[in-house]
Amino acid sequence: MTKQDTPTSLRSMTGFASQTGAWDPFRWTWDLRCVNGKGLDVRLRVPDWIDGLEAALRPLISARARRGNVTLSLRITREDAVAVPVVNTAQLDAMIAGLLEIEAEAMAKGLSLAPSRASDIAVMRGVMEQSAAQDDPAPLRAALLGDVTTVLDAFDEMRQSEGAALAAILNDQLDQVATLTAEAAALAEARKDDTAANLKRNVARILDNPDAMDADRIAQELALLAVKADVTEEIDRLGAHVDAARALLSDGAGVGRKLDFLMQEFNREANTLCSKAQSTDLTRVGLALKALIDQMREQVQNVE
Repeated sequence: MTKQDTPTSLRSMTGFASQTGAWDPFRWTWDLRCVNGKGLDVRLRVPDWIDGLEAALRPLISARARRGNVTLSLRITREDAVAVPVVNTAQLDAMIAGLLEIEAEAMAKGLSLAPSRASDIAVMRGVMEQSAAQDDPAPLRAALLGDVTTVLDAFDEMRQSEGAALAAILNDQLDQVATLTAEAAALAEARKDDTAANLKRNVARILDNPDAMDADRIAQELALLAVKADVTEEIDRLGAHVDAARALLSDGAGVGRKLDFLMQEFNREANTLCSKAQSTDLTRVGLALKALIDQMREQVQNVE
């Protein structure tokens, strides 16, 4: 079984699900969606006349999502009664306070305003709300909490499906990184003779002019040249990062942050490889690695 064939529980951070439900005489529609985010931010848009619903929903969502900006909306209608208008007292108080401030400011500047009428305030945004009559919302709340799992399951199913697609893409990109890393290793091995010849020429040039530099400085310069030419560590670390990334993809559960950090490490090694290349072919491989790693980082941003 290849790495690409290995089952994964990787989940996408983004997802959407919509579900309808009923509990006579009520009908409702759930709307659940999530977009990328560094942490978990849950926002609920549910009727405030159902006591305790929001507090009960929040942990259910947190148990399903680890990262992302999650929004759950609930729209409810009642078929056996006409919705009646009710006053949103908090919004009414805010509107009245605003009107008083406006009137006070106007009077201070010598401007007289016409008295406000109740009908004027009633049509202000959010002052009057439509609410279905319900003596005890507890049975409805219980029905909603029993039904919300359907939309949560659909939400998870979509994110797992997208996660499987992401895993396939990332595994394929890791295969390409491994191929390029092997090519870099072969090029580095092939250039050893040229590197040794260059080093010998540099040593001979120094020995021909022994008064130009002291022995300690010569040793330092030669050591520095050897370090700059050696890309063994970078190649080894790239290979280790490929193995680590594949292990994370196989694990799958909540690995987005770790993969994001690992992409930074990939990029660091590719940059160092380019800076040490000292050959057109090795530079070409290093630049190809950098481009591929950038593509991987874009995909990793979608992983939960």
